[in-house]
Amino acid sequence: MSGEIEYIFSGSNNKETFIYTVTQLSNEIKSILEDSYSAVWVTGEVSSFKLLNSGHMYFNIIDANAQVKAVMFKSVNIDLSFTPKDGMKVLVYGKVSSYIKHGGYQIVVNHMERYGKGELYEDYERLKKKLEAEGIFDKSLKKPIPNIVNRIGIVTSRNGAALFDILKVIDSLGANVEVLIYPVKVQGKEAEKEIPEAIKYLNCHYRNLDVLLIGRGGGSVEDLWAFNTETVARAIFDSEIPVVSCVGHEVDFTIADFVADMRAPTPSAAAEIVLRNRNDVKNRIEILRKSLSDATSFILDGYIGKFYRLMSSKALTEPHLMYENKISYLNELNNRLLKNVDRVIESKSVKLKYICHKLDILYPLFILKRGFSVCYDSNNEVIKDSKSVNIGDNIRIKFASGGLNAEVKSYE
Repeated sequence: MSGEIEYIFSGSNNKETFIYTVTQLSNEIKSILEDSYSAVWVTGEVSSFKLLNSGHMYFNIIDANAQVKAVMFKSVNIDLSFTPKDGMKVLVYGKVSSYIKHGGYQIVVNHMERYGKGELYEDYERLKKKLEAEGIFDKSLKKPIPNIVNRIGIVTSRNGAALFDILKVIDSLGANVEVLIYPVKVQGKEAEKEIPEAIKYLNCHYRNLDVLLIGRGGGSVEDLWAFNTETVARAIFDSEIPVVSCVGHEVDFTIADFVADMRAPTPSAAAEIVLRNRNDVKNRIEILRKSLSDATSFILDGYIGKFYRLMSSKALTEPHLMYENKISYLNELNNRLLKNVDRVIESKSVKLKYICHKLDILYPLFILKRGFSVCYDSNNEVIKDSKSVNIGDNIRIKFASGGLNAEVKSYE
């Protein structure tokens, strides 16, 4: 039916109604757009920029309230002196056209030049500098993420890929954790209000949460803009529960990332980060459990071996033999002691006889027995010289047996 025109007659006045096919309407709109906007200048920020292998550039041109698709073909962009990127403010010249297969309209760009830094970029830089000056990004103020996470709060879209990715990681790790989901809008003006409200509500009513994961999946600069707002930044900073930001892809950085206690490159990475230590501890406990079990078995085996050795020892199987052996050994020691005592006594007796003989030789009475005598004067002192006494003195003479009293008559 494509290309055919149909007419319908309805009503009493037989007014004629013209019905377009989709192709006819698209072609007519394309013609009107190209005729009306064959040469336009448009300024805005680059968003969702893509450079395909073909060399063609596809991107959006945005401002605070709207966006329009744009394409700059290789034959034209080959002479560009710079490479466009998201957030860059540009001035483009081209014509407005419509791609009828997909509907919608776009600017076919023939010329592009840089036009300042871009309003969104400037807002981003301005807020970043302001908060940085206040010390909100200070690392010393960051709250540590607990090593063991048992309760996780998630602030994101109910139907977004971010939530699916986080839950998938938690399930794959087999983590037995409590998960509390607070669904919010994650882009647009409503997101700027709902995200801070969610953070404050969870801090007020669920203070036992170990960590908050706040973020969304990837998107254009304007899609992620809620996470570049002051209200969201301050709510994250004021949170008593540690916050992990997980906004967009690894290359996306938002104000929320700088304020949060930790930044994760993606939502799934956020789940892995907060549960990594839990998994490590779980694995460590399992290793210690096995080590303890092995050590216990080793010690037990050692005691079992000792037990069986004791059970087979003579002390338990033939205790009388041990007693008899000890009696024999005791008798042997007794005999050795008696022999040693006799030998010592004999040796000492010989030595004693020798000493007694020497004493006898030196003993005065022993000398007297040989026929000698000792003379004492009246003072009972030994007379060593005859001239030490006088004629008529009384002296006493000591013999080996008995003695005499005498008077000195003369000298010789």
